[in-house]
Amino acid sequence: MRTILLDGERVQLHLWDTAGQERFRSMTLAYYRGAMGILLVYDVTDEQSFNNIRAWYSNVEEHAPKGVNKILIGNKCDMQQEKRVVSTEQAQALADELGIPFLEVSARSNINIDRAFFSLVSDIKKRLVESSQVEGGASVIEKEAEGSRQAPAMGGGGCCC
Repeated sequence: MRTILLDGERVQLHLWDTAGQERFRSMTLAYYRGAMGILLVYDVTDEQSFNNIRAWYSNVEEHAPKGVNKILIGNKCDMQQEKRVVSTEQAQALADELGIPFLEVSARSNINIDRAFFSLVSDIKKRLVESSQVEGGASVIEKEAEGSRQAPAMGGGGCCC
């Protein structure tokens, strides 16, 4: 769990990290139901993790609520250039193809970590506000937030919030 301050409001994030492991794939289906945002994370030094993003994206599209916010995250951006196998341009092209934002981070060096969370939460808030205006009130925001609280809890950090 992590709490951030966004536009003067405290927002509590509940994060689940599956580490992209196949053994968690079936378990994550339950977590998708209550998700308001998804961080699709790959390792810039691991081509296979990048290649798996399309499969994870399809899984999210199939099982997560319609319109859930997503962001593509390239981790380990602080690695030496010769260790990098996925270029920023490749990742940006994939993000553009999927129609989602893209950001490179380093969990180890704490580069852009806060920016990733704030970006996703800002996008979620914007979607909920727009949705509530279309639906005619704050009840949509309250309903969506209530739905997310019903999701099962599990420690970790990185995949979904």
